[in-house]
Amino acid sequence: MVEFYHSVTLHEEQCVGCTNCIKRCPTEAIRVRGGKAVIAPERCIDCGECIRICPHHAKRARYTQLSRMQEFKYNIALPAPTLYGQFNNLDDIDYVLTGLKEMGFDMVFEVSRAAELISEATRKLMDAGKLKRPVISSACPAVVRLIRVRFPDLVDNVLPLKSPMETAAAMAKQQAHEETGLPYEDIGCFFITPCPAKVTDIKAPIGLEKSMVDGALAISDVFPMLSSKMDHLTSIEPIANSGIIGVGWATSGGESAALLNEKYLAADGIENVIRVLEEIEDERIGELDFIELNACAGGCVGGVLCVENPYVAKARIQRLRKYLPVSQNHLQGGPIPSLMEWESGLEFSNVMSLSENLQEAMMMMVQIDEMEQEFPGLDCGACGSPTCRAFAEDVVKGGSRKTDCVFVYRKQLQQVASTLSALETAPCVLPQRDGEDCQRQSP
Repeated sequence: MVEFYHSVTLHEEQCVGCTNCIKRCPTEAIRVRGGKAVIAPERCIDCGECIRICPHHAKRARYTQLSRMQEFKYNIALPAPTLYGQFNNLDDIDYVLTGLKEMGFDMVFEVSRAAELISEATRKLMDAGKLKRPVISSACPAVVRLIRVRFPDLVDNVLPLKSPMETAAAMAKQQAHEETGLPYEDIGCFFITPCPAKVTDIKAPIGLEKSMVDGALAISDVFPMLSSKMDHLTSIEPIANSGIIGVGWATSGGESAALLNEKYLAADGIENVIRVLEEIEDERIGELDFIELNACAGGCVGGVLCVENPYVAKARIQRLRKYLPVSQNHLQGGPIPSLMEWESGLEFSNVMSLSENLQEAMMMMVQIDEMEQEFPGLDCGACGSPTCRAFAEDVVKGGSRKTDCVFVYRKQLQQVASTLSALETAPCVLPQRDGEDCQRQSP
């Protein structure tokens, strides 16, 4: 498994060092050095906030190109339910699914089908009392990575089930293998993604050794061709096999509502997510069974790879629900299928540590606390760090100099100027030689 694969990339030639991104990064993974942004790979969670906020488009998402389909004999499209919210006046999901087949896919397997199964599996685990409360959804990979690097006490609260994307890929490949007889390596599964975090989740998955998904196609990349194909459809193939519960996962609160449990909280937007996680860690949120968190505003419809306004897309998803049954996918009796469960648990990644040596880390913490008092506390970002405390940490670690702070630098210049001014008015006294009288002659 790749430790630090990232789907968010930086294009230096377009970066002007404006500091917008360093202020919005939830893990303080970005600094401005030498007039250009620099991303610390061990801290980045690929949430896409820097892509969203950068006015110069210096941050971009890396994703699979459609040409990759040529590498496989049989191709499967895995459309996220978010895709349906990109189209106006859509009343039948089959228009979208048939359009995908017209693009060259041999099979279309809805991720919302797997979402309905994950919802039912979650209900079974919670009813059995096997999960630590409150249970935190593992559906958003950016949130899972955020917990892994910032909230060690909440690692055990994360739901140990695979995402609907991974579950759908496993089910689709198994079905294609049985129907065609082709080996798994000749079957390509392509997720149509609303965000870069899902791309990272494929290349460096959490909870499993290797992803069953072979690539992630951006909704923004697929949308133009898909729209064209949909405009010229002569017949509609009945493919859709999911309901309100599965499609509802596209928006914030959809996953929680599917659990049929009133003791839940659903939050979206990375700043709100962090606030909720901090309150859970401080035990200020009680009597809740389930926490649904989405890094993007509005849920997956707010992903940076979508083409539609998230609130418009959310309204379209809500409208589409009235044409759908409640659910069309259910688990068989018995234990939860292994293809839905994590292969390994979530482990805390201590990337925020100052030092591996505890005593040294404590000494550095004291230095940071003392140095922070020397800075103005404005968190202006002019030094290239997101906050004054982060700057103090950078100085202690050796990545910055105190004089990178314009206020400290100005204060030092004022002290130098004051010293020079004092020298101008001071009496000129020459050092006295042995045997000589040194007297200063008045002008």
